[in-house]
Amino acid sequence: PRAQRPQGASRASCGPALRTALRRAPPAGLASFHCSARRRRGARVAVVLSGCGVYDGTEIHEASAILVHLSRGGAEVQMYAPDIPQMHVIDHSKGQPADAESRNVLVESARIARGKIASLAKLTTANHDAVIFPGGFGAAKNLSTFAVDGKDCKVNKEVERVLKDFHKAGKPIGLCCISPVLAAKVLSGAEVTVGHEEEEGGKWPYAGTAGAIKELGGKHCVKEAMFSLTPFYEAHVDAKNKVVTTPAFMCETELHNIFDGIGAMVKNVLKLTGK
Repeated sequence: PRAQRPQGASRASCGPALRTALRRAPPAGLASFHCSARRRRGARVAVVLSGCGVYDGTEIHEASAILVHLSRGGAEVQMYAPDIPQMHVIDHSKGQPADAESRNVLVESARIARGKIASLAKLTTANHDAVIFPGGFGAAKNLSTFAVDGKDCKVNKEVERVLKDFHKAGKPIGLCCISPVLAAKVLSGAEVTVGHEEEEGGKWPYAGTAGAIKELGGKHCVKEAMFSLTPFYEAHVDAKNKVVTTPAFMCETELHNIFDGIGAMVKNVLKLTGK
């Protein structure tokens, strides 16, 4: 059956304009369409993406949760990604590499950013009060070589520069899920969490990462995705280094627990900006 127009809407009001928009990419001036209405100026936060999709890029639910909590906190957000090829492409319907495909991290990240994204090379502390890194395997594959090299991994030069610059400037850094390994590698002695250090029957399937963090020179702090039966979701705050981390999808738990844990991380990052 033919789709019906909303009551009171004319063919002109819901037809040609929408069809035109669907046929073409938005002009550069409309690339920020995802942004909400203007508000009072809050903290300026950079969000660094690593592609689009949990197995070869940014974990989309984590990125979305970060953006929602930043919006509620009144932050101004700009997204960035390195302009480099992905390590590889995963067919997410099969969980297997798509060997014939190649993709660019910046181009794929633009899907999450709704087009409003810049090369990581343009990210500076002068224009931002804080930086946040969502998780997803892209942090371990595209932003670093952790997925392949473990404790001997290398971090993308621009990612390393950003982490060191924000640390030196005394500006907060937020990370979740697997991305705390970046801080552990670059910022010697930084305190981070990826949750628990034991698998506990599959509840913490990536618990071995805690040991790798210690080998990288970081300090691991055990935290919960959800504490007991109370609505309390944990983030770890390294006040000395202004590094804030939370387990997110390192734990097998309900999505709302992950959302709220990320909220705790974002809230503490914004608090550390003093804005």
